[in-house]
Amino acid sequence: MARDDRFYAFIIPQTSRSRARIRRICVEKKSLKLFALVAVILFCSCLYGFYGLTQQAQHFRTEAENQRLRAENERQRQELNELSNRVEAVEDTSRKLAEKSGVVNENDDLPGTGGPAMPLEPDSLPALEEKMTQLEEELHAYEAVLKVRGYTPSVWPVVGKLESAFGGRRNPFGGGSYEFHTGQDIDAPWGAPVIAGATGKVSFVGWQNGYGQLVVIDHGGGLTTRYGHLSHIAVPQGATVMRGELVGKVGSTGRSTGPHLHYEVRINDEPVNPLQYLLTPAR
Repeated sequence: MARDDRFYAFIIPQTSRSRARIRRICVEKKSLKLFALVAVILFCSCLYGFYGLTQQAQHFRTEAENQRLRAENERQRQELNELSNRVEAVEDTSRKLAEKSGVVNENDDLPGTGGPAMPLEPDSLPALEEKMTQLEEELHAYEAVLKVRGYTPSVWPVVGKLESAFGGRRNPFGGGSYEFHTGQDIDAPWGAPVIAGATGKVSFVGWQNGYGQLVVIDHGGGLTTRYGHLSHIAVPQGATVMRGELVGKVGSTGRSTGPHLHYEVRINDEPVNPLQYLLTPAR
């Protein structure tokens, strides 16, 4: 006896007649299986398509983020280039000012530069400029008082040539990085006399990282001067020195590439640009 592979569905329609007709619909199992297979394939295709759309969306998001990062890197590179141009402009201006003021040295040897360094990141430039502006304002307020008292450090501490200036600069030891220079480097021969820029009390003598042999003079009112990289110190700590008095001799101790004086002016222990004092006539 042959096996019947069909499914049977019986439908009894409702009619207004007294008789009811019975209609039989037959569906083969083979057709049902084929329909189920097609449905599964369509369902899997839909799932795969949805997965592909999510992956494409993720790809677009990743690409957009990469473009944003590339743009940010390009912006930072441009800021570093601008910083480099500013550093070169400041150094060039410092040399021209030195030539005009007559404070130059004809020694053509490799100029000495150095001093303590603080890392300088591109994102810190706005804050750094704001801080420098604030310090300059404080400088003028203190200067007015100190000039009256005759304690303004306006005397050149050594005869030499202006080199690495106050502010941002390239790392003098190489590597292509940038750093914040807290003072003014004055290139001078080894052993040249270093004098006090103003009258004050010696608050520190000795070795300090970055500065090497260092003399710090307190001029009162929160104003101090620093004389770094010395080869010899001529004053004891606690002594009172007069403007123009010998405090030491030029050397290349500490973080230094050659003989020079690292000269700093500080207000409330915050470094300010020494050129504002050095290029002001002594009083």
